[in-house]
Amino acid sequence: MAVSLTVPEFEHLVEQAMDRLPQWVAEQMANVYVAVAWVPAAEQRAASRLEPGAMLLGLYEGVPLTRRTRGYHLSSPDRITLFQRSLQLLAQDETHLAALIQQTIVHEIGHHFGLSEEDLARLDGQV
Repeated sequence: MAVSLTVPEFEHLVEQAMDRLPQWVAEQMANVYVAVAWVPAAEQRAASRLEPGAMLLGLYEGVPLTRRTRGYHLSSPDRITLFQRSLQLLAQDETHLAALIQQTIVHEIGHHFGLSEEDLARLDGQV
């Protein structure tokens, strides 16, 4: 059963999830913008190499901390986008939605820290 929230209600759950991050993680997020979109844009789907019909819950767009050079601080902020429609379709209730948002944020922050999909799959359930 899908959950249906307004954009402000969904954004509030995202803010709460960000507030629950450990301080040392939050300190590394100074140049990362967290956004909400209803669905991924065509270029986001293409960049993610999604198969037709596949859902994207979140997306990290930027240069991971492990690959940055000295002049990177002059760059635009990295971006984590959460896709409200996909997350709501998977959620059984609002509590489950909040947990999915938290998991998705942690996953995308993992990419910000330089972890690959394979690295994150190995860590799944351990974080």
